[in-house]
Amino acid sequence: MVVFSSYVTPMDRQYGKPSVDDTSTNDVGIGVQDIGQSVPMGIAAANVQGIAAKMRAGAGALEIGFPGAVRGQRQAQTPGMFGKDQRQAMRELAEIAEVKLTTHASYGIMGLAGMDQQGNFSKEQRKLAVDEIKRAVEFAADTAQGGSVVVHTGEFQRPISEEAWALKDPNNPNKGYQFMHHGEEPERAVIRVVDERTGQVMTQVRKNQKVARAVWNRYEEDNKEYWDKHGGASYVDANGNTVSPGDYLDYEGNKIEIKDRVPVYDASTGRFKVKYNTWDDFIKEAAERNKLEAEKRGITIQEFKFKYPNEYMLPEEAFLRATLETNEGHSRGWAGYYSQGFEDAKEDLLKLRKSLSFYEKIEKGLPEDELWKLKREAVGTAQRARVPGMVPEEYKLPSEIIRDAIRDSVRRMEFEHQASVSQQQQAEDSRETQQHIMSARKYALRESYNSYAEAGMHAFDMTRQKKLDRPLIITMENIFPESYGAHPDELRSLIENSRKQMTAALVQQRGLSESEARKAAETHIKATLDTGHFNMWRKYWQNDPSKPLEQNDKDFHSWMLKKTEELAKAGMIGNVHLTDNFGYQDDHLSPGEGTTPVKEIVGILKKHGYKGALTVEPGADASTDLSDFHGLMKTWRLFGSPVYGAHGPIGREAGWTKDSWTNIQYSYFGQARAPYYVFGPYAPSQDWTLWSQVPME
Repeated sequence: MVVFSSYVTPMDRQYGKPSVDDTSTNDVGIGVQDIGQSVPMGIAAANVQGIAAKMRAGAGALEIGFPGAVRGQRQAQTPGMFGKDQRQAMRELAEIAEVKLTTHASYGIMGLAGMDQQGNFSKEQRKLAVDEIKRAVEFAADTAQGGSVVVHTGEFQRPISEEAWALKDPNNPNKGYQFMHHGEEPERAVIRVVDERTGQVMTQVRKNQKVARAVWNRYEEDNKEYWDKHGGASYVDANGNTVSPGDYLDYEGNKIEIKDRVPVYDASTGRFKVKYNTWDDFIKEAAERNKLEAEKRGITIQEFKFKYPNEYMLPEEAFLRATLETNEGHSRGWAGYYSQGFEDAKEDLLKLRKSLSFYEKIEKGLPEDELWKLKREAVGTAQRARVPGMVPEEYKLPSEIIRDAIRDSVRRMEFEHQASVSQQQQAEDSRETQQHIMSARKYALRESYNSYAEAGMHAFDMTRQKKLDRPLIITMENIFPESYGAHPDELRSLIENSRKQMTAALVQQRGLSESEARKAAETHIKATLDTGHFNMWRKYWQNDPSKPLEQNDKDFHSWMLKKTEELAKAGMIGNVHLTDNFGYQDDHLSPGEGTTPVKEIVGILKKHGYKGALTVEPGADASTDLSDFHGLMKTWRLFGSPVYGAHGPIGREAGWTKDSWTNIQYSYFGQARAPYYVFGPYAPSQDWTLWSQVPME
């Protein structure tokens, strides 16, 4: 007679199917086979044998990750450390065990904009990052034969409060902030500006910083000279241009462009007027420049922003441009000052040389004892500065005096042209630099879109070259809130714009039609949604003081679920990391051990047809529990998946009580204690025993 117990073995049909346990309603419908585990190479596994051990433990899927970058190390391995034989072994092991593999590119790559540790951007750093992604793509093609290749975002550091999504209502800033780094961030935020040519940071603008700037000469009510003359009405200047209120004027009342504007002169003080400008002034300055550029092109400001994003000026760019314009004006002023007497000095030098020739002839025609009659008092430095009677007078021949004058004139001309040219060069350099000022945000995003598109192209090419059944997918992971790409709206924008770049590249370089290229870009560029990183936004969520803490937590969870649904509906999500924390740091707790609504998030994804990987990253359990595998088992528990069984293969016996996870998870095959016997290789060797057969123990 066969007696069925509650234990379900891997050979039973029920193994891996969702069921109900004491701690879960399992309304999500996730089974053992649906949940995978991350394997950081060099940490959780050292080689192919380590990966095989993870498969034998019972994981239905594995995400092979690489902590190292560029040159690998023993505890921070890279894809390049695994050759063809090892890759083949991984692939065959996965096929035999029916385990799905995905890949995580180097953990050390944070975004593809090319930002280094100093916050500067470089093409070399960008190339290095993209190459690391390509290495991971090729590894995935050889081992996983397709699937997700996770890439960290984190394109650049940005103040949270500066983003439109940080406001409770973007159309009404007075309603306050929904997200904010700290209470003073909106006033003290630091924004960086780079040189577009090099990617180097030129300045860091702090919003509460006041900067002295010139008051520009404009046709406005404060400019009494011209406003009173024309009664504030438009007029035609001497050059035939119509001058309207607000236009820039030169000192003769003629209309000039913004780049040629001049400061207001205050006759009462004999000085040019200056004032302290605040961040709001630079917002107005940027808006004014954008309006002028849009009018030149005959389009609206919104059209200008959309069609010419790199030319659309931001306040931080206006701030630096104003500084460089001041420097340019200073240099041009000194250049003019130094060069103003150069033409006269040049004519004087010619006259002096003619005089020298004349007097040399006279001196040669006189006897030696008669030359003293030609001598004149030499007016040198000492003579000009002498106190009468204190410095003896000096007399020289005319030719000697003229030679001294020629020497002084040559030196003076050299000083004037060197000083003037250097100042003019500085002015030109300053003007040229103004043309290449770019917000770090604009620069980084431009580089990132191109980089992700390049990585997507490589995934597209490798999928076709290897004839893979599953496409290789670049999946951008939402990383820490302090960096761009962590917010769901930023992640979506990264994906959409990278897809646009990839679509254009496929059309131009691979000859695909527009529709084919767009479909390929949507296939090969998606997102990895990390639930733990997502939950870290809780520390920047601004609580409603009129609500209890519990209600604020619920509001935050509602926001998370809403954003998850937006990404799922848009078909953005291609991979999921299941981790948990308490909303502060990326502690990598097992799902259900923190405050992240992991089950609810997965439920929404399943509702919208998500069929990709669900990977547990049990980092904390490797240290605080018995093993990292316990993190996977805790996830099974959360989703109500049977391992030792919630029911038998045929049915429950009368009076049978199912085991709870607490009786199973930390036990030895259901027993609360270790076995009192051993067998197999663990048993003592029987090759040699005493005649009495007394155990050696």
